[in-house]
Amino acid sequence: MRFIVFSTYLIRRLPMIVGLITPSHKFSKGDVMEHVLIIHSVKDYEAWKKVFDNAASIRKEAGEQSYQVLRYENDANKIVHFSKWESIAKAKAFFESPRLAEIRKQAGVEAPEFIYLHRLENGVL
Repeated sequence: MRFIVFSTYLIRRLPMIVGLITPSHKFSKGDVMEHVLIIHSVKDYEAWKKVFDNAASIRKEAGEQSYQVLRYENDANKIVHFSKWESIAKAKAFFESPRLAEIRKQAGVEAPEFIYLHRLENGVL
């Protein structure tokens, strides 16, 4: 139950936490930003990070525009990858591809959770 509550809190607050928030702004349909939140464990953070960095060009080619990598405070191998994409369709095609499944396997990723998000509003308090 604690994880579900934390995940919900994280999803709602992550843009503010990682500094993607600008002064209050509600978006029109043409302004919608597409984001992906991935939460997963890795066997070894340093090994995962090397594979992640080496995949930067294929992520960019697939439509990833920017990203943030975070890790849990008390678990160095629990990773959160928050990224902005050209479209949810491109993000899904990339993350669900056999090529990426093999890359995740090489990187030691365990049980990734993908959450596809549309940004509706930004604000600073």
